[in-house]
Amino acid sequence: MDAASPFAAWESFYVIVGSSAAALTGLQFVVITLGAGASLSTERTTRAFGTPTVVHFCAVLLDAAILSAPWRRPTSAGLSIAAFGLAGAIYSLVVLRRARRQTDYRPVLEDWVWHVILPFVAYVGFLVGGVELPGDPPRWLFVIGAAALLLLFVGIHNAWDAVTYIAQRRPPSDADRRP
Repeated sequence: MDAASPFAAWESFYVIVGSSAAALTGLQFVVITLGAGASLSTERTTRAFGTPTVVHFCAVLLDAAILSAPWRRPTSAGLSIAAFGLAGAIYSLVVLRRARRQTDYRPVLEDWVWHVILPFVAYVGFLVGGVELPGDPPRWLFVIGAAALLLLFVGIHNAWDAVTYIAQRRPPSDADRRP
């Protein structure tokens, strides 16, 4: 990738966003472990609400890796981004189905927005941005960057939501029962 590459100006952005996504992926494993230890969810609930958060963080990391690679042409990067955007949009529909099928928790509007609608919008942003990238890289790199930030914020919100849910519902330990 030469200095005139449209991706060069985004290098710092993707170092920050990609590093954040990687770190938050690790923290989400801790959240899932805490939830399992508190026996607050079943596999169906974790697959509907916990696993997608890891997938979203990994998608942001993948986006950062793709756009940090030394592409010779924006078309190649665009196809890669569009492909994972399409996969992510389909995955969002799978998450919708899983959320509807699990019975441990009844999702409210906020859950549908943060766990299904916003991720779907972000993945469609990757898809459209990837397809359109070769025609006008500066414009569509902003769309792709916005999609990455949206997924990062969705993941942060959903991880926080899971932590507060676990904290409010965890059974009291013996230490909590002592006077």
